[in-house]
Amino acid sequence: MSLPTRPAAQQNSPVPHSEGVVSEQEFRGAMGRLAAGVVLVSAHDEEDGPYGAPAGMTATAFLSVSLDPPLVLVSVRTGSRMDELLERSPLWAASLLGEDQRALAARFAMKGRLSDRLLFQDVPHVVGEASGAPLIKGALATVECRTEQRMEAGDHTLVIGRVLAAGLPQAEGGPLLYYRSAYRRLG
Repeated sequence: MSLPTRPAAQQNSPVPHSEGVVSEQEFRGAMGRLAAGVVLVSAHDEEDGPYGAPAGMTATAFLSVSLDPPLVLVSVRTGSRMDELLERSPLWAASLLGEDQRALAARFAMKGRLSDRLLFQDVPHVVGEASGAPLIKGALATVECRTEQRMEAGDHTLVIGRVLAAGLPQAEGGPLLYYRSAYRRLG
């Protein structure tokens, strides 16, 4: 059974409802009620300084796409530093943050923050063997990836990565969640 589709001319226009068009505030409010796991996406930026430097970004739009082959997807704001880095560097990682890593998530989510090089100086991490990207110590899990595909989606770029390595450290506690514009924990 196929789903009905809108005519091509309407596919990029706002979706009407009984009171007009979905506003950004309405859309944010609706999506804010979807609990999401929190990850720190990281990569090594070869162009930052003479030896390169680590770069990181907090993300809540991260998910598993396929088991065979193992694929994950992260959504990054188009034109952001991380989008530009992942466009020129195919290797990256994601550390799935635990409930005790709220401050770390907030730190890498700040706009206008200090350089990532300075932020990583006091963040316990190791460099991934497969990606060269920082892997956060104490994370619930880590995945190291190579970009397979990029696609534009509105004001974001969807980056699909093939998982090259996965780590399951002996982390305690549950996942860090993002729900209704705040970091939360299960329970």
